[in-house]
Amino acid sequence: MSPVTPPPERPPIRILVVDDHTLFRRGLTALLARDPRLSVIGDAADAGQAQRKAQELQPDLILLDNHLPGVNGVDALPALIEAAPGARILMLTVSEDENDLAAALRGGAAGYLLKTIEGDALTVAIQRAMEGDSVVAPEMTSKLVAAYRGAATRAPASENLRAAVAPATQATSAESSIASLSPRELDILRGIVRGASNKEIAREHGIAETTVKIHVQHVLRKLDVSSRVHAAVIASENGLL
Repeated sequence: MSPVTPPPERPPIRILVVDDHTLFRRGLTALLARDPRLSVIGDAADAGQAQRKAQELQPDLILLDNHLPGVNGVDALPALIEAAPGARILMLTVSEDENDLAAALRGGAAGYLLKTIEGDALTVAIQRAMEGDSVVAPEMTSKLVAAYRGAATRAPASENLRAAVAPATQATSAESSIASLSPRELDILRGIVRGASNKEIAREHGIAETTVKIHVQHVLRKLDVSSRVHAAVIASENGLL
């Protein structure tokens, strides 16, 4: 019997870090270097430098701060996408502003994360983004849902947020999909709508965080969406609060 050939190892995800704070760039690079699945291949301090580095290096993923000198990160998205069309872009910022979130989603960002994120959670978010998921910080999910439902009707972000998530809701038979969820999955979905993290949901229901992750995967599959944000919007539209 011939020996079984092991599957080839995937090359590490090649990352470009864009942030105007040198110490943050260095710290983030050191943090990501601890994971062999990730490789920081370059960094940039402003939008212009980021565009040049993106075109030169063709990274798999760009971690982009919003508060950059000159041109904000969300405004730099079109140029970065043109420079590296194969790259996924994750916003990594301190801004919890709904307008920034809306602009990032509409501008083509694969996700919107806050700098308060834990290192392990950031690694997971990067992996999910590379798998095609849209990744939004749990703290921002409830804001997105509130704006979508019209709680922020006077804010300019409201209509932008509606447009950003509309395609997913149109593609789903929401009522029948929600009806297919088990009671536990409905509890998990309510937690997602509130913007709770997996850890918070696990603590609330007295179950393991890994169990919550499995339930979340089931919920997303049954709702035929790829992100917690889209699941929360569908649930909110159908009065599941």
